Amino acid sequence: MMVARMVDGIKVRYAVVGLGWIAQAAFLPGVEHTGNSEVVALVSGREDKLARVGEMYGIEDQYTYEQYEELLVSGEIDAVYIALPNWEHAEFAIKALDAGIDVLLEKPMAISVAECEQIIAAAERNNAKLMVAYRLHHEPGTLTAVERVRNGQIGTARLFNSTFSQPVAGTNHRALNGFWAGPVPDMGTYPINQVRNLFGAEPIEVFATGVCTDPEKFNFDDTVAVTLKFEKARVASFTLSYNGGDVDDCRIVGAKGDLFAQPAYQVGSSIEHVMTVNKKKTEEHFAATDHFGGELKYFSDCILKNRMPEADGEEGLLDVRVIEAIERSLKTGQVQQLAAYHRRKRPVSGQVQELSTVHEPELVGAKKPSDG
Repeated sequence: MMVARMVDGIKVRYAVVGLGWIAQAAFLPGVEHTGNSEVVALVSGREDKLARVGEMYGIEDQYTYEQYEELLVSGEIDAVYIALPNWEHAEFAIKALDAGIDVLLEKPMAISVAECEQIIAAAERNNAKLMVAYRLHHEPGTLTAVERVRNGQIGTARLFNSTFSQPVAGTNHRALNGFWAGPVPDMGTYPINQVRNLFGAEPIEVFATGVCTDPEKFNFDDTVAVTLKFEKARVASFTLSYNGGDVDDCRIVGAKGDLFAQPAYQVGSSIEHVMTVNKKKTEEHFAATDHFGGELKYFSDCILKNRMPEADGEEGLLDVRVIEAIERSLKTGQVQQLAAYHRRKRPVSGQVQELSTVHEPELVGAKKPSDG
């Protein structure tokens, strides 16, 4: 096992790996106001994109994917942020971790539980830090909801439901690469993660059914309905779609009332809570924050203070095992059983980050999913 590497400067030096929409529109604009992070290198398969994005942010160290391993041993970086397609997460994360480089990895963590286990093993054998980019684990409204349910404000939690829908263009890579680019891994991670932490528990049964609403655009189920069963007689349901309007909400119902959030998951949105307890309704507004800057500030703080992040590899794996079960259920039409599992870590209110929102810059060779 490698000796823990300490960062010398007051800022953690990152390389951004993958310069698609999310990296350009949300991650890079938020780096500067974290105060403890800086991007010193870029990695992309397109040299023209490297040059233009590098010029925008004054980043001179630029690498192609073929030069990635050269970057990892260069001594120029302390950590990487990986924002590649889901099926490339494991390869690039493991290479970084094996070089002793800390990793902030976009969700879903990987495309199988086996890959998640390989990534976790790489982090452990190299004593490197690994965090999955659950941006809502630092968002004020989300963590307030978790605390309210945890404190019993709506009574014993009984059920959860959610709808998450967006239009995705048929030319976008999410529409062209099957299930693991589709709505379940891409969007389903949000309600899965939300209900796991609201209930403070892991599902034991999974059932899913789906339809393809437009075979000319999609070669998989673009609209999927999922039901989860938990111990202590709790259930959850959510519906996802790549071919509907923008809808984004969730509701948790307890013995005394319910808490409804809309929007619940979107980047750059305020969050509105409506809580009803014993027929008395209260409303609360949570201003929009910079989700990406917030999660980055938190992870850099973990690196600088040598603390393990809450949203670690286990958290990522537990969502992926549900996604795997959804895929099996869609293929077989059968309920899938999951082994009972107890996770000790859960997000807490002390993780909240309230950085101001940032403006989306001009995008270079990247588009929103709805634009193709």
